Parts: sequence; C-alpha cells; structure tokens
Amino acid sequence: MKISVFGLGYVGCVSAACFAAQGHDVVGVDVNPVKIDLISSGQAPVVEERIGDLTAEAVRSGKLRATTDVGEAIGSTDVSLICVGTPSAPNGSLSTEYLERVAEEIGDALSGKEGWHTVVFRSTMLPGTCTDLLIPILEKASGRIAGVDFGVAVNPEFLREGTSVRDFFEPPKTVIGELDSTSGDIVAALYEGLPGDVFRVPVAVAEMAKYADNAFHGLKISFANELGAICQALGLDSHRVMDVFLADRKLNISPAYLRPGFAFGGSCLPKDLRGLVYAARRADVSVPLLSHVLPSNEEHLRRAFDLVTATRSRRIGLFGLSFKPGTDDLRESPLVELAERLLGKGYDLRIYDANVSLSRLLGANRDYIDGRLPHLGDLLTNSADEVLAHAEVCVVGSKDPAVLSALENAGERTIIDLVRLPDAEARRAHPGYVGLGW
Repeated sequence: MKISVFGLGYVGCVSAACFAAQGHDVVGVDVNPVKIDLISSGQAPVVEERIGDLTAEAVRSGKLRATTDVGEAIGSTDVSLICVGTPSAPNGSLSTEYLERVAEEIGDALSGKEGWHTVVFRSTMLPGTCTDLLIPILEKASGRIAGVDFGVAVNPEFLREGTSVRDFFEPPKTVIGELDSTSGDIVAALYEGLPGDVFRVPVAVAEMAKYADNAFHGLKISFANELGAICQALGLDSHRVMDVFLADRKLNISPAYLRPGFAFGGSCLPKDLRGLVYAARRADVSVPLLSHVLPSNEEHLRRAFDLVTATRSRRIGLFGLSFKPGTDDLRESPLVELAERLLGKGYDLRIYDANVSLSRLLGANRDYIDGRLPHLGDLLTNSADEVLAHAEVCVVGSKDPAVLSALENAGERTIIDLVRLPDAEARRAHPGYVGLGW
C-alpha cells in the first residue's frame, strides 16, 4: 500500500520504518524539518533497537521518504496513519491540539483529492475523541462525509519503548476500531501475516482498549512494588513471594476476576485485605493502592444501591444473596450488604436464592446473617416467581436457572443486572434494563 505517517516520534518513526520493511511505500510527515532531514539521510530520529538499520535500509530501497508537505503526502498515498502526541495537561486532561491540527490539514488536502482515502488514528485518545471531535473537523475541512467519501479508523498501538520494533512484528493483538467496513478491511490488510488476534470493534471500544492496557500495567507495577515494600519491612524476599504468586495461572495470571460484575465479598478477600493493610500500617509502610481496594469495592456496591434508588420504586425483588453462586456462604456478601441498605431505607424487599435456606445456616455463617439481616426468614422465599410477582424492580445477583426462567416473564419491570445476564446484549435495548458496568 501507499502509506503516509503523520508524526515521526517513537510510534510514527517505528510504524513508518516497519511498514516500509514489509514492502509498503511510506511517506513520513512531520512539522520538524530536523526529523525530515534525518530520515531523508537514512537516519532514525529516535534511539531504539533495530530502528536505525530498518530506517537506513527502507530509505536506501526507496520505500521510505519524508516531507513537511501535507498535501503532497495525502495526494501520493491511500492510507494515512496519525501518530502525533497527545500529552497531558497540568490538570490531567488530554491535549488534542496536535490531533486537531493534523485532522484539519488532512481534511484540507482531502477536499481536492479524487478516490478513496483512509485516515487511521494511532494516537492514544479518550473514547469519543474520534467521532465527536476529529471526524467533524475532517468533514468540515474536506467538505466530505466520513464513511461515505473517505474512511476513518482507530488503530491503537501497543509498542513499548525499547522493544517497539519487536512489538510491531510480534503484536499480542491488533485492534481496529472501524467507522466503516471498507476502512476496517484496509487496516486489517496492513497487518496481514502478523501474529496475534485481530479485534474489529466500534471506534470508541478501540480508543478505550489502550487505556485499559496501560491502566492495568500501572496497577500491576504498583501492586508488585507495594507488596515488595511490605515484604521488605517484614524481612521477606519479595521475589520469592512473587515466584509463588506467578506460578498460579488459574487465578493470578489469567482472565480470572477481569470481567466487570458486582462487588467482591466472602470470608477471605475482605478479611485478608484488611489484615495486609493493617500489617503494612504497623510496619510504617504506606500502601495507597492496597489500602484503597476495599473503598473501591464499597464504591461499586454504592453504585448498585444508587441504581435502585433512582427507580423511585419501593417493591424490590433481590435474586441472589450468597457471595458466590453455588454456595450458601453469606459472610461479607455484597448482596447481603445491599439488602441491609435497602431495608434500612424502608424498601419492601423479597429475596430468592436457591442455595440459601435459613434452617440450614450454621456456625459463623448463621451468626453473621443473624447480626446483619435478623429478619431474613421474613424476606426469603422458595420461589423466584414469587419474588418476581412482588417486585417492581428486579435486582439480579444470580444466574440460577430458576432466576433466568422467572425473568423471562419480567415484562415492563425494571431489571438491574449485577452479573451480566446471558442475554444482556439483547436486554440493553429494553428501556427498563440497566447493567451495573456495561
């Protein structure tokens, strides 16, 4: 393909050289004449493993050149990759100044060009930036309609400085946010033959994907560092501890617990987090990440409660009570906490949980519920249909077959889904359906 790459920093320089190495004809575009001169002489503007040799070879073969002329670059190519920076402002907001400027310049160039051209944004930007800000700029400057007269896609990069060339040729995944299928096809063809899954998704999903990755990477680093600080204070080798942690590929290094749902609870996680934070405090170790996990969980529970109060209905049916499906363990269950709050605010509540029977609750489990919901016997029913008949609002904390069956007859009732029901996608079109995190 004939590709123009706008912005010759790390991402743009690496993208340009790597696409050229794959046989594409690439034009690099930048406002900085020093970068243009460097590439024109076969030198990379950045220091990075392999990038010098790739750039020199691409320029020598005629597959890569550079210019400051936006019109010439657009006129001689079919695809434009936008790789300009989106730096943080002092208040943490994202600066889109360079994106807006490039979008306007490209739009101006498109106004006089015949044929289809695809504009692909590689820059990191918050969801909504492309459709709400950049596409209108492109359309106004070009006098044309995105998705009809020219293509638009978002293709976030997952390149790490220091290993970016290797990451380009061995990507963990390729994400294509497509405004139109033609543009999606063109971007997918750019990466044909490279490993990793290809995700063709809505534009905003692609924009958010990069933030999900980077937030999780920061979370992991902070988790490891805080745990290391606690271990050091307790006289332990943190790397020995993490060797054991990393060996668990079922729960620790896995997709486990990474699907949005309801708050966590049970007899282990809350107790052990409190214990670890207490130990850190005693050792005079500050652990802001770990100390805010339980408050974060509490905030998520509050979201569910607020969804109920927003309905302004008083008769509530709660489907599910135990902290985990398939058990009768009520200790620190977020559903018990939710029920307690609803009762405290005077809601008329009925509860169904196939695994919870008051007569079978024993020991610490019975003691816990007696202290939190002493009138549980008056609230529990043996029938999901009975709870449905009572409810104006159905709060769903279980995917038990009896619950799914009852909800088929929910009619116009409001459904607050805490577990992402199997038919959640279809239900989202119903005005009475609300998902907790989807």
